[in-house]
Amino acid sequence: MEQLLIIILMFGALYYLLLRPQQKREKARRELVRSLQAGDEVVTNAGIHGVVAEVEDAIVWLEVAPNVELKLSRDAVHGRTPDASESDDADDDADSDSEAGEEHDG
Repeated sequence: MEQLLIIILMFGALYYLLLRPQQKREKARRELVRSLQAGDEVVTNAGIHGVVAEVEDAIVWLEVAPNVELKLSRDAVHGRTPDASESDDADDDADSDSEAGEEHDG
């Protein structure tokens, strides 16, 4: 009887530690793909960054450079990228930290 209880607890732990978080991530990704709009900055599963130019039923047109658009399946979108202003602020902070370190080392 104890062995059966241990096996049930192991399956419960497996579900809560592995399967449930994976299901939540997949649900969030499906919601993201459904909510894509023109102007969203995204990254694809292949690592291509671009801006959504147009969204059709199962197709997304991704602008990767001026006058260069790629036709992709909606499912190829991995996620949204953070706004450029947020990443620029983070880069500025990192640059100022490295410059400050150089002044003290000099």
